[in-house]
Amino acid sequence: MQIDMQNLRVSFSSPQGPVEAVRGVSLTMGQEKLGIVGESGSGKSLTARSCLKLLPKQAKLSADRLTFDGIDVLHASESTMRRLRGKRAGLIMQDPKFSLNPVMTAGSQIAEAWRAHRGGSHRLAQEAAVDLLGQVQIRDPRRVAESYPHELSGGMGQRVMIAMMLAPDPELLIADEPTSALDATVQAEILRLIEDLVSRRGMGLVLISHDLPLVSHFCDRVLVMYAGRVVEELRAADLNRARHPYTRGLLGCLPSLIHPAARLKVMERDEAWLV
Repeated sequence: MQIDMQNLRVSFSSPQGPVEAVRGVSLTMGQEKLGIVGESGSGKSLTARSCLKLLPKQAKLSADRLTFDGIDVLHASESTMRRLRGKRAGLIMQDPKFSLNPVMTAGSQIAEAWRAHRGGSHRLAQEAAVDLLGQVQIRDPRRVAESYPHELSGGMGQRVMIAMMLAPDPELLIADEPTSALDATVQAEILRLIEDLVSRRGMGLVLISHDLPLVSHFCDRVLVMYAGRVVEELRAADLNRARHPYTRGLLGCLPSLIHPAARLKVMERDEAWLV
């Protein structure tokens, strides 16, 4: 699996004219863990969703090249994209409370994803759903399969989301802030789970996050985005040695137990970053 993106642009119309939310992003990735970090509104999610053309109807997408394992995403038909979405690339949303169907049991939702991409009988899909819940380390998978989303904790709901995305056995997993709605202890469990699954299944991973320390420990490579463009790209292990003033500013705003400060630093921006 390989993604090749060159000069990606995503714009929206406004009374003042087109507004570019993603401006000239280029990246190439294969079987690796890629982190995308930046403030809210920097274009992280739009960049990742563009790989699957999962954008709002009013968005205008353009690029010099945008391919998923040789498939021209820009010009692919909707039927081609449906075969790509879910089956070859899964998307984990950030809050299971708003992503899971409240009137379907967890097992039924996973089974639905299984049958949509693999076929088979209803009974086979239900058994596969229970097995997948076991793979994401749920202790009583059969009980959880029969539960509705409101009966599950946030961590369990996120595990159900991960199981649903794993049902078609994808080659790429896009995790859009998968732990932002969870407490710190559950965050660590979910990330260890994702890391284990990605390694065992040989998948590529795009992790979108605001948490720079998390990304530096979890990913292989990091893209730092500001105002719709990539301002810095570096190895995740080298994130603390970043050179761009925006990345340095983000790191400087983090609280520290080793060097506590009376007040946290405030980001000082430069108009040159927009160029």
